[in-house]
Amino acid sequence: MSKKCEICGKSRVFGHDITFSHKKNNRSWAPNIRKVKAVVDGKTKRINVCTRCLRSGKVVRPQ
Repeated sequence: MSKKCEICGKSRVFGHDITFSHKKNNRSWAPNIRKVKAVVDGKTKRINVCTRCLRSGKVVRPQ
């Protein structure tokens, strides 16, 4: 899934999962992406948005 937020650009982040014995395993963190209907340039479109942008009110939902 290569989805990213179309508002803020947040996408998957990569790093290491470190055990108690300090072995490093590759892992990734994915943002909470939702597909929502939003008003873009006066028209209703379906866009991928992270829940942080939804909660902060950066997305204008249709009435």
